[in-house]
Amino acid sequence: MKRLNILMILFAISVLGIRAQELPVYQDLSKDIEARIDDALSRMTLAEKVALCHAQGKFYSNGVPRLGIPGLWMSDGPHGVRAEMDWKEWRQAGWEIDSCTAFPSLTCLAATWNEEMSLKYGQAIGEEAAYRGKHVLLGPGVNIYRTPLNGRNFEYMGEDPFLSSRMCVPYIKGVQSNGVSCCVKHFALNNQERNRWSINVEVSEQALRQLYLPAFKAAVEEGGVWCVMGSYNKLRGTHCSHNDYLLNQILKNEWGFNGVVMSDWDATHDLHQAIFNGLDIEMGTSQRPDKGIKGDQFTFNESYLANDFLRLLEKGEVAEEVVNEKARRVLRLIFRTSFSPVRHTGNMDYAAHSAVCREIGGEGIVLLQNEKSQDFKTPLLPFSNWMTAESTILVVGDNATRRLTENGGSSELKVQHETSVYEALQREYGERVMLVDGYSPMPERMSAEEREQWESTDAAKRAQTVLLARTADVVVFVGGLNKERFQDCEDTDRKQYELPYNQAELIRDIAEVNPDIVCVLMSGNAVQMDWADHTPAILQAWYLGSEAGTAVTDILTGRVNPSGKMPFSIPFKLEDCAAHSFGQQAYPGDGKTVNYMEGVLVGYRWHDSKDIPARFAFGHGLSYTTFDYSKARISELDGKWRISVNVKNTGSIAGKEVVQLYIGKDNPDPRIPRAKKELKGFQKVYLRPGESQTVEFTVDPSTDLRYYDEAAGEWRTESGKYTIYIGSSSADIRARLNAKLPAE
Repeated sequence: MKRLNILMILFAISVLGIRAQELPVYQDLSKDIEARIDDALSRMTLAEKVALCHAQGKFYSNGVPRLGIPGLWMSDGPHGVRAEMDWKEWRQAGWEIDSCTAFPSLTCLAATWNEEMSLKYGQAIGEEAAYRGKHVLLGPGVNIYRTPLNGRNFEYMGEDPFLSSRMCVPYIKGVQSNGVSCCVKHFALNNQERNRWSINVEVSEQALRQLYLPAFKAAVEEGGVWCVMGSYNKLRGTHCSHNDYLLNQILKNEWGFNGVVMSDWDATHDLHQAIFNGLDIEMGTSQRPDKGIKGDQFTFNESYLANDFLRLLEKGEVAEEVVNEKARRVLRLIFRTSFSPVRHTGNMDYAAHSAVCREIGGEGIVLLQNEKSQDFKTPLLPFSNWMTAESTILVVGDNATRRLTENGGSSELKVQHETSVYEALQREYGERVMLVDGYSPMPERMSAEEREQWESTDAAKRAQTVLLARTADVVVFVGGLNKERFQDCEDTDRKQYELPYNQAELIRDIAEVNPDIVCVLMSGNAVQMDWADHTPAILQAWYLGSEAGTAVTDILTGRVNPSGKMPFSIPFKLEDCAAHSFGQQAYPGDGKTVNYMEGVLVGYRWHDSKDIPARFAFGHGLSYTTFDYSKARISELDGKWRISVNVKNTGSIAGKEVVQLYIGKDNPDPRIPRAKKELKGFQKVYLRPGESQTVEFTVDPSTDLRYYDEAAGEWRTESGKYTIYIGSSSADIRARLNAKLPAE
């Protein structure tokens, strides 16, 4: 190590022109990071400090070349390391050695309800990021699922802040164990893509604190995340990328965040706010409307936190301590990553990482429905229940062969390989598997003539599909959404809750001639399922990455027993969703402002409180085996509630069950908006046939049952009676217990 450091110093002297008297003391790795930061700051010029605060490339920010301090290379995530991009333009650089493993979407990861899977995910993607020389991975995304029309929900972890908090922390720890910083995003309230650049969010302080901030808080206080990205939208009139309340008062002062706040690309809009409101690194700025600079005229030194910032510092109009604080945070990130004393080389082990993808996919796929086959008198899944050596399978749908790692915006990936559902089924069953498109994705813009041609082609494909479906033993319909614009895609929201491209009509047509149909939905959002009564089996299969087809086939065949649970509710109709119950002002807003009128009642909280059943509830997910709950108990020790329940596998095969703990206040203060119940714990347990296990939870009422009192501006716990719900989903409650919290 000493020899290596000497060589590095000699290299710096010869290549970077560092004079001997300028050799930085912070090369002494025996000193802690803060001492090295202090020493580096004492040696830096004002211009060098400012240079740390803005990008110098599309995905690169400055170090201090004169002192041998490297900069930061960043990459989009959070599902894989993005292909190399041009220095300044939004296009791929055209490398041949920048492919990656595509990991399942974060909705799939959340659907595992398994923190061990989150850690594996983070470790694997962190290894690939380190191997590719990346210092900051832009993820995970932890914004709350508020509406199923949000085009970016597939990048997030569902509708519940507790689930998101628990699942993001291991991901962050796994990535950062490789010397690569996570950049948790988008802080905060990035809950729609429509008008995302400018939409102003008006939300109650209670909802902000209880729903939209907890996962970010967990990322900081428990995950120890080193970087946070501001979002495009505004909160109460100020853009979130330089919002004093969010960044200074809450993130840095209340939560003690000592890392870097980075802007999203082109999310910086005001010089004064960028300087004083908590932004540390300005990324992606490509124009300055206030100065009339755009296009080829714009250079990185025209960023808000560049030349203009420097001039104000030189004139004394801004105190040097302001830039010192920003530079200190950036140096801390550099010393944790690109200039860390521990050199993390990472690895690009496609085989090992593909195995992680397959495992996570198998645990995240949700079996929504599994009824008896009309022909075989057993549940349609798994195929091993009834399939013979002569049985035939008709695979239908564009998503059966589509590369779903492409498009979608910043999460697009250049993958080393991607196995489709059709390919995996053919590998499993050979020539017994037939394929037909069934439907064609409709181009975004079409002339009247082109539309007529599309409709004619679509009708012909549908007729051919129905004809083939008559002769197959089972039909596997692989549809859902895709990652084109106005589907699951950055910068656009969906235009409809229904399945696109006439898929619902096709499903009904197939079911009329062959009732044995399995619907495999590839998507990151809920869709309307008024066709569900026509289909015995439905899988919510997400976007599964490199091993998509293999993971789906593992479930279909029965090689893997499904154990995924929904991280969000699936309403019967769009109007059953809270955000769509108050008209345009609640979603998508009037073009300028959107008002979160539902407050804290998002997702299952809304369904519970308004007695509106969901088609598939939050936490729902079936198995090929069955589980019995019994002997629920509660006791108190040192002011904490000890809750336990016995869970037994009463079926004939091994499986995993997610035991979910919800708690609700009985007769709450009517002045305080409260949900009927809220998720407060979960555990995933593996049980062999006949095996039992006691699942235990510990609840600290003083922290776990708090609500935010807007009038007092603080967190409080309400005394009185509480009901404890233990179940297999938010709607499938197997046991209830009563508890009382005395007044202080």
